[in-house]
Amino acid sequence: MRAPVTHAFAALAFYTSGASRIDQRGRWNVEAGDVLLVPAGQPHRSIEKAAPDWIGVGFCVPCLAAEEAGSLLEPFERVRSGASPVVRVPADRHAHIDMLLRELMRATESRDGGAPDVVQRSLLVLILDEVRQAARSQHPASPSPGVVVDALRFIERNCLRPLSLKDVARAVGRSPAYVTTALSRATGRSAVEWIVAGRMAEARRILLHSDERVELIAERVGYADATHFIRMFRREHGATPAAWRAEAQSKGRTLTQETVSGRTR
Repeated sequence: MRAPVTHAFAALAFYTSGASRIDQRGRWNVEAGDVLLVPAGQPHRSIEKAAPDWIGVGFCVPCLAAEEAGSLLEPFERVRSGASPVVRVPADRHAHIDMLLRELMRATESRDGGAPDVVQRSLLVLILDEVRQAARSQHPASPSPGVVVDALRFIERNCLRPLSLKDVARAVGRSPAYVTTALSRATGRSAVEWIVAGRMAEARRILLHSDERVELIAERVGYADATHFIRMFRREHGATPAAWRAEAQSKGRTLTQETVSGRTR
């Protein structure tokens, strides 16, 4: 039993065989045919395993929400509100969702530099829609609004525009200090750190998949001052955006931290 972990991206895992027992705001059994949902910032850990075989994907939530695909995030938001993180996929959809995940893995890991970003995103959208449809047939969670749930949702949908801690606090009806303390205790990151994480994820995606100028990228991810964006990027990654892009391209990099897929036994 390892200590619970959290990460800045949302993730899902489709179990093709075996089983696991997961500690994630309660203890849950995950079996073949189930999808485990892990919202960004939610502590989780595996406490028992029975030869699990799964394939999964992690993704940047603000990047997706920025493209008006927020409805695909409904299952993750229900989990944050107290619903079970385990979604049972109908048997007749198992092969399809497995195929989509494998295609996404191939698209991101191919040796020729990976499929275009639009292809990867299209596959991700199809996967999330499968999960959303499966989740709709299950009992919805009783609404349990709270500062952490509301603040993260607001940040994920607004961090790619000018956004401050005061804006987040005003949106959830609490003081800035209260919001930061609540988020730090629940997720290990403050409100400002969550804003920066969302912006950096989208910046990396744009740098990796386009030749846009850094000044334009800064504006697209919520920074009015390109110099400030460069300083923040260097602090987070140890390199300027231009240097990071050059290194990624020289290595033929096809994956970001948030867009990964794989399987384990």
